[in-house]
Amino acid sequence: MRLATWNVNSIRSRLDRVAAWLDRQDIDVLAMQETKCRDDQFPFERFEELGYEVAHLGINQWNGVAIASRVGLEDVELGFPNQPGFDKDAGESLISTPIVESRALGATCGGVRVWSLYVPNGRALADPHYAYKLEWLETLRANAANWLTEDPQAKIALVGDWNIAPTDDDVWSPAFFEGKTHTSQPERDAFDAIVDTGFADVMRPFAPGPGVYTYWDYTQLRFPRKEGMRIDFVLASPALAAATTDAGVDREERKGKGASDHAPVVAEFDIPLEPS
Repeated sequence: MRLATWNVNSIRSRLDRVAAWLDRQDIDVLAMQETKCRDDQFPFERFEELGYEVAHLGINQWNGVAIASRVGLEDVELGFPNQPGFDKDAGESLISTPIVESRALGATCGGVRVWSLYVPNGRALADPHYAYKLEWLETLRANAANWLTEDPQAKIALVGDWNIAPTDDDVWSPAFFEGKTHTSQPERDAFDAIVDTGFADVMRPFAPGPGVYTYWDYTQLRFPRKEGMRIDFVLASPALAAATTDAGVDREERKGKGASDHAPVVAEFDIPLEPS
C-alpha cells in the first residue's frame, strides 16, 4: 500500500496538481487537509474519474479533511470520540460538542484504519486556541491508546498536518521559533505522548537528520532558502509500522506556480490489501 498525506491548502485551487500527482505516484490512499470547502463544493467527480472513492468533511471555507482511496472506503467516521471544539468568540472557554471544526476524518481503506488529521494551529502561546490545541491532542492521544488496547494488532495510520515540529531538527532555526507555537515544550510533549502509546513516525528512519521538511511559508523566500519545518507526519500503529518499506517527502510538489505550502508525505507498507 502507498499511503500519502498532503495539506493541499484548498483542493479547488490545487485540483489539477493533486490529480496529476496521484496519477504519477500510483497512490492507493491519500489523506488531505485544509481542503477549504464545504462537502457540496468538493470535486468528488474528478477523483472518481481517477478511480478513487472519497470521504470529505468540510463545514465552511476553513479547515476541511478528506480521504481518497482506491482500495476501499468503509466505516467513515466524522471526528474522533469526544473531539473538542472551539468557539472563536468564547474567549478562554471551549465547547464540548463532538465536532465544531472539520479537523478529523477516519475510514478503513484496504484493512488500514486511516485518520486524516488537521491539528489546530494554536496561533500564539497565550491564545485560547493554544489551550484548545493541547486539549485536542490529549483527546486524540486517549483515543489512540484505547484503539491499541482494544486491538494491539490493529493497522492504524494517524496522518496529516500536526502543526508541531517535535524536535529542533524539524525546524530550520530553533532560535527563530523560540517563544512561538509549533515548537513549545507542551506541544512537543503532546506529540510525544501519542508516540508513547505505540505509534511510530515511519518517515524518520528513512530520512534522518536535520533539513528534511514538509512545510515552507510562502513569505520571505522560505522555500528557496530551505527554511522549512517538518510538521506533516504518518504515525503508524505497531502492526502497520512493522510493515513499512519506505517513506519520504515529495519536495518537488512544493515547486512551481500554484503549489501548496506543504509537500506530500508518502509511506509504503508491505501488507496484503484486504478486499473492500
